[in-house]
Amino acid sequence: MLMTTTPSVEGKKITRYCGVITGEAILGANLFKDLFAGIRDVVGGRSATYEKELQRAREIALAELSERARLAGANAVVGIDLDYEVLGQGNGMLMVSASGTAVVVE
Repeated sequence: MLMTTTPSVEGKKITRYCGVITGEAILGANLFKDLFAGIRDVVGGRSATYEKELQRAREIALAELSERARLAGANAVVGIDLDYEVLGQGNGMLMVSASGTAVVVE
């Protein structure tokens, strides 16, 4: 599946629009991850644990987007937009939402 953030694919012609599609991933952060991330907030530095969780959530959302495009009969997704949110009590959950337009390209 060809996936891009641009509204078109250079060198390819869009022959059919299959519709707007989305993919989401919501992952809970556990107590130990929160504890170590909190320590990082105090002493500074990057939180590799949260970065890995965000990467995992993004990969899940994009895989879901790709699967929904395939089910719609598309061979590409254009105009992909990624959004990140924190949810839940105490902001203990990470959400990544991916949306785009499923298309058929030559």
